[in-house]
Amino acid sequence: MSEQPIRYAVVGAGHITQAAVLPAFEQAQNATLVAVFSDDQRKREELSKLYDLEHALPYEDYDDFLGKGLVDAVYIALPNHLHCDYTVRAARCGVHVLCEKPMAVDERQCEQMMRACEEHCVKLMIAYRLHFDPANLEAIQIVASGTLGEARLFESVFSLDVQPGNIRLSPLSKGGGSVYDLGVYCINGARYLFRDEPTEVIASSSSRDDPRFEHCDEMTTAILRFPEERIATFTSSFGAHDVSRYSVVGTRGRLVMEPAYEYAVGLHYRFENDDGSGERSFEKHDQFGPQLVYFSDCILRDTEPEPGGLTGLIDVHIVRSIYQSAHEGRPVRLLPIQKTKRPDLSQAITRPGIDKPPEVRASGPRGD
Repeated sequence: MSEQPIRYAVVGAGHITQAAVLPAFEQAQNATLVAVFSDDQRKREELSKLYDLEHALPYEDYDDFLGKGLVDAVYIALPNHLHCDYTVRAARCGVHVLCEKPMAVDERQCEQMMRACEEHCVKLMIAYRLHFDPANLEAIQIVASGTLGEARLFESVFSLDVQPGNIRLSPLSKGGGSVYDLGVYCINGARYLFRDEPTEVIASSSSRDDPRFEHCDEMTTAILRFPEERIATFTSSFGAHDVSRYSVVGTRGRLVMEPAYEYAVGLHYRFENDDGSGERSFEKHDQFGPQLVYFSDCILRDTEPEPGGLTGLIDVHIVRSIYQSAHEGRPVRLLPIQKTKRPDLSQAITRPGIDKPPEVRASGPRGD
């Protein structure tokens, strides 16, 4: 393949697309934005002007447009229950797929996505932006180096106060709920910091008498048991003050990352052990451009991306098992899946922070 930039269509024009994905193309030298899909005509018109797009189309034109060979890849930023359908349809057109997390609503959909991409020889990557974030990758290196001794405990809280009507409050059957949206960061973080897979989960969900939480949990707490008798705990919440934090406690020290999962502010970690302490702050930086750079390079070099479909499948399996445990009031054993390829500091890609552009008929979970 020539070294021409990879041509992308972004599918979906909600908050994350407008606030972060579309402007990130300016910082990805090997990727170019060609098209955006939305059923909102005003969004299509205004985004087309703002980004000088060649194509701005409704969803009904998706298959026809992809079949014309005008794009090499899609970035899928649709509601969770639509990820599978739009991934499979792209694969059938020979178009590579970068799909937002969570990968899908259930394991069957994840497997269908992976199978379609494999059968049609296209790349599939799940948009875990922190796999390229220098702050989190340095935390991984600190833990893996033994600076904290043997890592024994992971704990995390990820919470925000979601406004009524937000798509995140959809029923669990459509991928709504705090664990699909926020808890997946905690799950993935525990997996890449422990460098292992959990074997069992036990969880509990609770909700106030609030119409926002008619169809999904307000908050869920989960305990994940890892091999070598290690424990990870987290709470995800849609009805509490903003918190984005995790800590790893070892036999000789601890590391705290706070903020941990955000993309619109700078991140910070500190650690301490028997020999002393250290900390580092990172200015706000673009976490979406690096994903585009990395995935485009995988396409150009014909290499398999990390994180791929298996990472997404494992997380979805854990999310589903957490909700099963909360519903049934019992521990749930996880299927044995050995994941071997994990993020490390070699994947760090840094791009300057970007100013949030004006949004067209879209807003974030907090209403901003």
